[in-house]
Amino acid sequence: MQEPPRPANEPDRLQALRQLLILDTPPEERFDRLTAFAAQEFDVPTALLSLIDDDRQWFKSRVGMDQCETSRGISFCGHAILQDDIMVVPDVNQDERFIDNPLVTGEPHIQFYAGAPLKLPSGQNVGTLCLIDNKPRTLDDIDLAILGSLRDLAVEELVRREQGAPAP
Repeated sequence: MQEPPRPANEPDRLQALRQLLILDTPPEERFDRLTAFAAQEFDVPTALLSLIDDDRQWFKSRVGMDQCETSRGISFCGHAILQDDIMVVPDVNQDERFIDNPLVTGEPHIQFYAGAPLKLPSGQNVGTLCLIDNKPRTLDDIDLAILGSLRDLAVEELVRREQGAPAP
């Protein structure tokens, strides 16, 4: 297993995340609708809106996972925020970064991961909208476009909160 490296802009990224004032807040329907739709649309047991803090990944919204956070050191999303494109791992057993990860070898037995980075207008990737399955699979171009659109909606909601606009 490889721990995710820190992005070059880590101090700015953490500051942008904290300015959202969303960490450790209660569930919100506007985010829960996105993760529920993602889980149903992609027929996956788990969909998460994950925010990558200094030492943890915290789930603002989750379908199919009881935990509200995990260590950043074992997070798949910590790797996904290092790029702007959607990170897809069709079979974790074929990827040395994850093959012996405790989230693979134990609960929830991740075998597939797709994470769309949540890039704020200021340029920082603060988390992901991600899909997890307990069997290997792939995503086609249409799937990637849908996941990207859902991610864009999640970012709009994050920014709306930051700007103080009322939620719908």
